[in-house]
Amino acid sequence: MVDRTSRQHRSWNMSRIRGSNTKPEKAVRSLLHHMGYRFRLHRRNLPGTPDLILPKYQTVIFVHGCFWHRHKNCQYAYTPKSRINFWDAKFKENMTRDRCVQRQLRKEGWRIITVWECQIKNSDRLAKRLGRLLHHQ
Repeated sequence: MVDRTSRQHRSWNMSRIRGSNTKPEKAVRSLLHHMGYRFRLHRRNLPGTPDLILPKYQTVIFVHGCFWHRHKNCQYAYTPKSRINFWDAKFKENMTRDRCVQRQLRKEGWRIITVWECQIKNSDRLAKRLGRLLHHQ
């Protein structure tokens, strides 16, 4: 299948995809703040630059997009129909990097919570899950 978009326009589209301060990330921040948790953002001195850091709980939270980080059995983790080899390599690279970062953080004594983009839609369920995980030490 041929890409109908020019290279310049495709590059422009891709440049608009954010790595931090995304809508899902802001939703998780807001939820945690309303729950009374205080946190730090994007500490570059930690492996993988976690989205949220809760030093009091020795916990980091990653807010992952289902598409980019391949959430298993999620409708949003589809594979594009064109450039299949490129996308397979890209997704494998992302997943390998995620595992490596998690390994490094665990070695440093951090607990890791991953919040998937699709889980944000049900904020009550997410709040219960986060509260349970943060108090389960």
